[in-house]
Amino acid sequence: MDISQGSVACVVVTRDRTEQLRRAVTAIRDQSRRPDHLVVVDNGPEADVEAIAGSSGVPMTYLPSSTNLGGAGGFALGILTARAHGADWVWLADDDGRPADRWTLARLLVCAHEHRLDAVSPLVVDIDDPEQLAFPLRRGLRWVRRRDELGPEVLVDGVANLFNGALFSAAALDAVGVPDPRLFVRGDEVEVHRRLRRSGLRFGTCAPALYLHPQGRDDWAPLLGGRVMVLSPRDAEKRERTYRNLGYLTAQPGLRWRRWPDASRYAWYYLAQQRDPEGFRHWLQCTREGRGERFPVVNAPAPLHPADTASGATVHELMSSRAG
Repeated sequence: MDISQGSVACVVVTRDRTEQLRRAVTAIRDQSRRPDHLVVVDNGPEADVEAIAGSSGVPMTYLPSSTNLGGAGGFALGILTARAHGADWVWLADDDGRPADRWTLARLLVCAHEHRLDAVSPLVVDIDDPEQLAFPLRRGLRWVRRRDELGPEVLVDGVANLFNGALFSAAALDAVGVPDPRLFVRGDEVEVHRRLRRSGLRFGTCAPALYLHPQGRDDWAPLLGGRVMVLSPRDAEKRERTYRNLGYLTAQPGLRWRRWPDASRYAWYYLAQQRDPEGFRHWLQCTREGRGERFPVVNAPAPLHPADTASGATVHELMSSRAG
């Protein structure tokens, strides 16, 4: 395969992580097959970010956002921008991870061609211990936590970490769309994964292509000796968002089957393992809000003061006035 064929745009979403971004951009710059375009969405505009992005030597679009769009909204904006530039492939990258070596993108492109994939993810490994996976990977009824537990397979079919180095064809993005900005953070990747599965497109993880990322295993709590896992982030805000988004996800076609198994797992986790009935009530409340699509207002506008109206008239006067 001639991997130079077809244009590749790399989309990076960042916020308040200039040093991590610098390392990520350096790794992107050093790829044996460089992207043709770099799109950087800055969710908390900083003076250095545009300069860091420009240091890649790759034609670049810098998108500063005064509104924090979250990971989901940032990727949505970046993907649409990449598609507007005519990219044939879009490579998604968060700012706290980076390709493990200079062959990551080339291997993804070759894997997509050889296995006829519409989307392909690298194997996401612990940035501090690359023999460990950054996130537990489910293979049937077992959880894989180390690279050597995967065996010799090159392609892990039907499984992908989508926002950590995943490569999407333009056709795949046209079919599944962009991440839902309402999910903001946590669950947005699962929702796109759900759409990929329902689309009938083929996707998977290319095991020889490695991507470094801080481990997220601490957010997973083992049950029954590790045979079952529940996601319970330590950070209170992330935990609340995770549970609300989980409620939304399990109300969607293709994931509704998970609602009652999830309820059983979290009931066991909070009531039997943690002895925390209040925690389980909070889980129930958040998931109920998610199923009802009651998402929090992330960037609420300041209340309008009557003096802010253009004419200086009071709100009462404006509302009671009649045309003519």
